[in-house]
Amino acid sequence: MSDTDASVPVPVTVYTREDCALCDAAREAIEETAAGLDVAIDLEMVDVDEDPELADEYGERVPYVLVDGHPAFKYEVDERELRLKLLAAS
Repeated sequence: MSDTDASVPVPVTVYTREDCALCDAAREAIEETAAGLDVAIDLEMVDVDEDPELADEYGERVPYVLVDGHPAFKYEVDERELRLKLLAAS
């Protein structure tokens, strides 16, 4: 079976915190962009406030988005750039 036979979801991690409007907007942009491309994603939302190390590392710099394990966006998701990153990783 080749890679083209089964679509492996692209891992997308969003470092977030509660009551973060930018984080909610980032999640919506990621889900809508992936759906529009018909690219499967494995979306993981990580609350930095639940882990003191993550809270120290990211602080107020949320949302912080990783696409396929690589840093991609901070604060706002650029949908055009996200499309390119998702297609490259899928």
